[in-house]
Amino acid sequence: MRKRTQRVEKPRRKPAEPEGSARDLGSLLADLRRAKGYTLREVEEETEKAVSNAYLSQLENGRVKKPSPNVLRCLAEVYTVSYELLMEKAGYLLPSDGGSGPQKRRAIFSIDDLTAEEEEELLKYLAFLRWRSRS
Repeated sequence: MRKRTQRVEKPRRKPAEPEGSARDLGSLLADLRRAKGYTLREVEEETEKAVSNAYLSQLENGRVKKPSPNVLRCLAEVYTVSYELLMEKAGYLLPSDGGSGPQKRRAIFSIDDLTAEEEEELLKYLAFLRWRSRS
């Protein structure tokens, strides 16, 4: 009778997430929601239940890797951000080249020449200011 040896698996390191990963999209969605002052349930109501609060939570935490374009369109409308920005963050579109001309997307700050990075930073700062004013 042979003696069985147990096979020990080595822990695997997670590969680095590429730019435009689910984590980037999730943190952007969370920042946008907070900047609007919405709870997860309020977003669900604003999307007329097209995006459930549980699903949005999974998106924000990076558990859902590739939401459908329909979900992204609903969220873009609720958050009044560019649908193209969300599609880019989800990996459906290639990142814009950041050229010198005015960007052809609807910006929430009514400034035509904001880069996606500048828009994100402004949203984060706005979320911080709103959080601070509630405290």
